[in-house]
Amino acid sequence: MSTTLAGIIFIGSLVLALAVVYRPLGDYMYRVYSGTRHTRVERAIYRLIGARPDAEQTWPVYARSVLAFSVLSILFLYGLQRLQNHLLLSLGFPPVKADQAWNTAVSFVTNTNWQSYSGESTMGHLVQMAGLAVQNFVSAAVGMAVAIALVRGFARKRTDRLGNFWVDLVRGSLRILLPIAFVGALVLIAGGLVQNFGDANDHVVNTLAGGHQAITGGPVASQEAIKELGTNGGGFYNANSAHPFENAAPWTNWLEIFLILLIPFALCRTFGRMVGSDRQGYAIVSVMATLAIISVALVQVFQLMHHGTVPTAVGGATEGVEARFGVSNSGTFAAATTLTSTGAVDSFHDSYTSLGGMMTMFNMMLGEVAPGGTGSGLYGMLILAVITVFVAGLMVGRTPEYLGKKIGSREIKLASMYFLITPILVLVGTGVGMATRSGRDGMLNHGAHGLSEVLYAFTSASNNNGSAFAGLTVNTVFYDTALGLCMALGRFLPMIFVLALAGSLARQGQAPESDGTLPTHRPQFVGLVVGVTVVLVALTFLPALALGPLAEGIHS
Repeated sequence: MSTTLAGIIFIGSLVLALAVVYRPLGDYMYRVYSGTRHTRVERAIYRLIGARPDAEQTWPVYARSVLAFSVLSILFLYGLQRLQNHLLLSLGFPPVKADQAWNTAVSFVTNTNWQSYSGESTMGHLVQMAGLAVQNFVSAAVGMAVAIALVRGFARKRTDRLGNFWVDLVRGSLRILLPIAFVGALVLIAGGLVQNFGDANDHVVNTLAGGHQAITGGPVASQEAIKELGTNGGGFYNANSAHPFENAAPWTNWLEIFLILLIPFALCRTFGRMVGSDRQGYAIVSVMATLAIISVALVQVFQLMHHGTVPTAVGGATEGVEARFGVSNSGTFAAATTLTSTGAVDSFHDSYTSLGGMMTMFNMMLGEVAPGGTGSGLYGMLILAVITVFVAGLMVGRTPEYLGKKIGSREIKLASMYFLITPILVLVGTGVGMATRSGRDGMLNHGAHGLSEVLYAFTSASNNNGSAFAGLTVNTVFYDTALGLCMALGRFLPMIFVLALAGSLARQGQAPESDGTLPTHRPQFVGLVVGVTVVLVALTFLPALALGPLAEGIHS
């Protein structure tokens, strides 16, 4: 079987599997977030944290709850790292240094899971389990809660209530993420991933990244299942999903990609059910799928058909690619992980061709909306839908409407601020990195590829992705501090804008449809959203890409 045909079958089977689970999982999540009954475990948690589960919140209260929970989580995780040498199961590791502890705490709480360290040689088991693994669940649940709050804003009329953050957080963690991660862990263990609880004497010596590193045993399979739920780019081992303990075989590679895309795509069905129109959900998932298929196809082309003697002879650009998975399937993984906020890697993007590496950056620059992060992908795509109907309204000279809600000056200002915040962080951060000695010293390469390394890092951090080009030395005070700030601002400022927009929409009534209303469930609208998304991103980032990967491609 040819490499191309095998790659097509691999991608086609993914599409089929996602289509099969789209409806049942989406309907299940709709019932989770729309139900009124609380389980005993949930009620116990509400009593423990002092939450009133039956009291709904206005958008400012919902936003303050999100921020309060996240700030306390950052402080707790920071303290856990700084004090790990005094805690149980530290494996004898010293405290994590201050700037790296800040970066890691912000990274996992913002669902970025960027790592400037090797997990197996820096963190003890208690920090990994009680700190990082817990945030893998709750940070994803926070994103899902904000997405559901925005959907309620579209669905509700003449109210200032968006639900209860604590209820959404607990239900998303216990009823959705935990069961899927549990089943996923069992399947991965069956596929060869390790699930043990070793100590410092249980070392498996492996050759990673050109050198020997001691690998301690740990709860790898369960962490891998969490990681691939579109929630976590952080790996227990430095080689991440290229390591056989984290990704044992080609079929586990397929499963991990499936888990990456599972919830973000199915949330579109939840959205359609909540607004009372399944067709609206199909329209949004069609936009996501169109962008994803285009991205996967382009990555495949750039990696399999790259010019050069060696790539031509072996059938693709194999540098940095794990031989067990091959170029095509690794390219699919790279597209999936950068189209979402997962950030896990089974190959090293720094070794990709210039245009292949550019596509991984462009995927993140889209705002990770195809299908995007767990929750953040849906609310990001809905923001782009709002911008699209506003543009369409200007073209026909009428007040734009989306799902029966008028998009006025307040709504479009909030949507615009949401869209602009991450490009500002990416471009300003990259500019500072290239203008300072501390930023340039971290580059492995110079010239266009060196710029791409810095641009990738700030793109990944600001969009809460977590993957890296792997050529940039980021374990420095400058990068730990700067990227931590980008992760925090890139996560919480957009959430505030989303919740403010949700509150504004919920207070409106239902605008009646007329002959001038733009149908938002037809292929025409799907094409408009795809076009607006690509044009906006291209206009914003084309100069930076022209100086980095495009310039490198011209000279290669």
